[in-house]
Amino acid sequence: FTISVALVLLLSPLLLAISLAVFVSSRGPVLYRSIRPGIGGEPFACFKFRTMRSDADQLQADLESLNEASGPLFKIRHDPRMTKVGRFLRRYSLDELPQLFNVVLGQMSLVGPRPLPQRDFDQLEEWHKKRYLVLPGITGLWQVSGRSELDFDDLVRLDFLYLERWSVGLDLAILLKTVPAVISRRGAF
Repeated sequence: FTISVALVLLLSPLLLAISLAVFVSSRGPVLYRSIRPGIGGEPFACFKFRTMRSDADQLQADLESLNEASGPLFKIRHDPRMTKVGRFLRRYSLDELPQLFNVVLGQMSLVGPRPLPQRDFDQLEEWHKKRYLVLPGITGLWQVSGRSELDFDDLVRLDFLYLERWSVGLDLAILLKTVPAVISRRGAF
């Protein structure tokens, strides 16, 4: 909580600049509220800067055949719904910064398994849902190990490894590895 509040204050000029860029570049709200299952599968509004057209959710069904991800995930490297500003924000994971507010609200943690969109959650097998025993995180082992370059089985293995080996030291290590992972942009789309 304390680190998140400090980061919100420290990053407030950047948050305002991104908000302005999203507002000026395309129609629609600045923030995208994605309803996602959190701890225990309880839904919450996961905040992100909007990176796609405002009607992107309605268009997703038409794009299912272009899905490049394995398992229940949905990812398209060159998603036609993406805005120009959104492409930049995604490349550097800046669209995730509003999730600091989710941490302040107690809905997320800085580190933990990433919360999947409801569409992806609905396709999980029951044993996959073990990853929802802890608060979802802004970053985690999946993010520092390759993000979208990894397949769904790797995501699940990394989440379970995190759950089994959790410690404050592991969280600190993941936080420190997040900065170079974001800068390298490996697997970011």
